[in-house]
Amino acid sequence: MTDIEQYKVTEEPFYQPSANEVELYEAAYRARLPVMVKGPTGCGKSRFIEYMAWRLGKPLITVACNEDMTAADLVGRYLLDADGTRWLDGPLTTAARIGAICYLDEIVEARQDTTVVIHPLTDHRRSLPLDKKGEVVRAHEDFQLVISYNPGYQSLMKDLKQSTKQRFVGMDFDYAPADLEARIVSEETGIDTDAAKRLVQVGEAARNLKGHGLDEGISTRLLVYAASLMRKGIDAKDAARMALVRPITDDADIRDTLDSAIDAVFA
Repeated sequence: MTDIEQYKVTEEPFYQPSANEVELYEAAYRARLPVMVKGPTGCGKSRFIEYMAWRLGKPLITVACNEDMTAADLVGRYLLDADGTRWLDGPLTTAARIGAICYLDEIVEARQDTTVVIHPLTDHRRSLPLDKKGEVVRAHEDFQLVISYNPGYQSLMKDLKQSTKQRFVGMDFDYAPADLEARIVSEETGIDTDAAKRLVQVGEAARNLKGHGLDEGISTRLLVYAASLMRKGIDAKDAARMALVRPITDDADIRDTLDSAIDAVFA
């Protein structure tokens, strides 16, 4: 029997709402609707789902999707042991059985022939056929499926089919407004508000370059990394270059532009 408690979020994750996303999600959960959260990398999608699982008091099972993930990785497989074979539930099956929120992070990274296995759980059937086992798992009444992806960073080869998208209600996420993002960075790391605001300025400068040399802007996550380095005594300019610039680009001109912005902001 699966121990539900191991999947509970026991401590409140720090999350600062920027609009009415908490109320929207709670309504979707009460209706047991599958939810799709969309937004840029590192803007707080996963933290939001973790926070909502804590707020609702529900177990959370998170799957980091990747291109090598198979349907068996989600639903389960037979394993050999000393007594022969035994069935091991995958994370999706476990969530359906115990009534957890199953969060498939960056769903488009998985192959499309893998993601179709979630379809029966996203409509009136709320069931999961285990073909290899000859069983149909009826989802627990508390079960909910949540997926996330970054729509601005997908090619035609890496996008969700309409047949999948239209099984979910959708929520858009983006980077928080500057004042709120600075407060988040300060709360997460303990750096002073002025330093947090300066980091956000650098982040905004990089985001303005998205599509003009950068595939992605600087995420809130990277701002928190820079602030964490500063808290450890690293000079602000060095911390910003290490956490905000070097991870996102190898282009010399873009680096020089962002390094100059850092020098100006932390002059």
